[in-house]
Amino acid sequence: MYLVAIAWLYVTLLMAAAERNVVSGVMTFLIYGLAPLALFLWLFGTPQRARFRALREQQRARRDAQAAGEKEPPP
Repeated sequence: MYLVAIAWLYVTLLMAAAERNVVSGVMTFLIYGLAPLALFLWLFGTPQRARFRALREQQRARRDAQAAGEKEPPP
């Protein structure tokens, strides 16, 4: 997934470099490059963030149970 992101940024950087002035180059890079890529990475990263959140909650529950002297909670 990151290879596609790097390739997309490369293409949009070349598009921006081909613009006539700096302002249009920056706007091209932001509108065609960074904005869609940020949305793409955020949407496709959602499942991973959910897995990390569940893992943190499990670790917190185990730590709390050990601190209270209880047996480890079932998985």
